[in-house]
Amino acid sequence: MAAQTEARRAEISRKTNETAVSVSVNVDGTGEARIATGIGFFDHMLDQLSRHSLIDMTIEAKGDLHVDDHHTVEDVGIAIGQALARALGNRAGVTRYASIDLAMDETMTKAALDLSGRPFLVWNVTFPSEKIGTFDTELMREFFHALAQNAGITLHVLNHYGANSHHIAETCFKAVARALRAAAEIDPRQEGRVPSTKGMLA
Repeated sequence: MAAQTEARRAEISRKTNETAVSVSVNVDGTGEARIATGIGFFDHMLDQLSRHSLIDMTIEAKGDLHVDDHHTVEDVGIAIGQALARALGNRAGVTRYASIDLAMDETMTKAALDLSGRPFLVWNVTFPSEKIGTFDTELMREFFHALAQNAGITLHVLNHYGANSHHIAETCFKAVARALRAAAEIDPRQEGRVPSTKGMLA
């Protein structure tokens, strides 16, 4: 099996007039999460992202929630993406590609991704309601767009079907988590090579 010589960990702090966000990740963790964004449903989704990717995440955010949740959700996505990009480095030895169709009750969602270094999001997800509790469902796309752009991930998310907005949201986070876990795994046959004929990603 290919030896892994460097810990794939990173920390990011981001402060603007709208938010203050700090994120730490350990790509080779066990899915431990310590999350506090001030947005209950979002915390629940981020916990799913950590748990099912097996990436340890500590996320603290203070944002202008008196305005709405938008800035906090987007900036957390930016910070997680930047932390993942830093932790993955040149991505030598990774499996790179992964996809999964993930079922939860009446819902099924597909996530496919490439740790390409080239950010792109295809988002084919609709929700039957505009809110999940007080959380705006339109912010789901904003989060994953920020994550993909800053992590350098080509990410496609497709909800095949579903009737419950909470379930649809949860399958999106879980599917992306499982695909991210698989793509970031060290491939024992790569022997530390960057998985590209170009010799580099991006």
